[in-house]
Amino acid sequence: MMSDLMATCDDVRENVKKYYGNRLESSCDLQTSAASCSLSPCSVPRSVRDALSLVHPEVTKRFFGCGLPFPAKLEGCRVLDLGSGSGRDCYAFSKLVGPSGHVTGIDMTEELIAASRQYVEHHQKEFGYEKPNVTFVQGYMEKLSEAGIQSDSVDVVLSNCVICLCPDKRAVLQQAYNVLKEGGELYYSDMYASKVVPDHMKEDAVLWGEGMGGSLFWQDLISLAHSVGFTTPHLVSSSHIAIYSSELKAKAGDVSYASGTYRLFKLPKSPVVSEATVTYKGTVADFPDQLDFDSSHCFKKDVAVKVNGEMAAIIQRSRFFPDFQIQISDQPESGTESTPQYCHLNPFLLADKLGSSVKQCSKTSK
Repeated sequence: MMSDLMATCDDVRENVKKYYGNRLESSCDLQTSAASCSLSPCSVPRSVRDALSLVHPEVTKRFFGCGLPFPAKLEGCRVLDLGSGSGRDCYAFSKLVGPSGHVTGIDMTEELIAASRQYVEHHQKEFGYEKPNVTFVQGYMEKLSEAGIQSDSVDVVLSNCVICLCPDKRAVLQQAYNVLKEGGELYYSDMYASKVVPDHMKEDAVLWGEGMGGSLFWQDLISLAHSVGFTTPHLVSSSHIAIYSSELKAKAGDVSYASGTYRLFKLPKSPVVSEATVTYKGTVADFPDQLDFDSSHCFKKDVAVKVNGEMAAIIQRSRFFPDFQIQISDQPESGTESTPQYCHLNPFLLADKLGSSVKQCSKTSK
């Protein structure tokens, strides 16, 4: 059984390598609006817009992401980009972490790694750095240790619409958890399905290449995250994904898709912190008046907000600790449900609420 699983994983990887290494020349060759989801974000910080505008156009041309996984406060961080592709996000992260930070991009596709490495010196000069702060490594995100990524060595793991292409998502999340430092986070965008994707779709090479065959049912992310040690995921943003091809739409049947950006934290193995009252100081760059931590937590400067134990622990243990005043409650956390409801983490409901829509690329619906 295990050898069959390995054979299946290897087959999927080879198909994805061919799809992204040879078949797709630009994001407009995709048959869904996934890559367009990142083109109409709600209020992108100026620093992110500026960083993206400085990325070489040939790098941007071969961008296949489905979101904008750019969390706040990256300066000085050690960042790992899973499935770095052409390097677009890595080079933007390079600007955001600054000369004291470092970005590592890992991708299994030889053609994309070779393409991304061509522009290391260009961006070093563009940003005015004395030496490059970006490294590209060919390898598998399910096997980060084999690629030389050390445990407990990374502040932030990022990814943009790549985990849906991987057949073993638990291995990816476990590896991300292992390489993160305590208090670090996995912040990533991916494609999600409205229900469990049926087996016949998983066996279709084009559906896998488009991210449709391997998309995770969004509710399964929660149990998967908990199983490897992460906190409950926090949904940041989402958009509905349109399928352009009538053939692929027919194959998908009643399965619909959304792009969702989530953040998950690695906290120390310690007792659950009591609920707390936190007050944002307005000290995070680009967010002097208000820090939108996710779709459910908005922190206005100098306004005290009560948060649950897990959120209090995240603030206490993460890189955001200096930006908050924290007052821990003497009372044990109250109102905890025996069976938590996670409707607020549903990317389809959030996309409906935001009225998010994506513009079609150069393709026309068939």
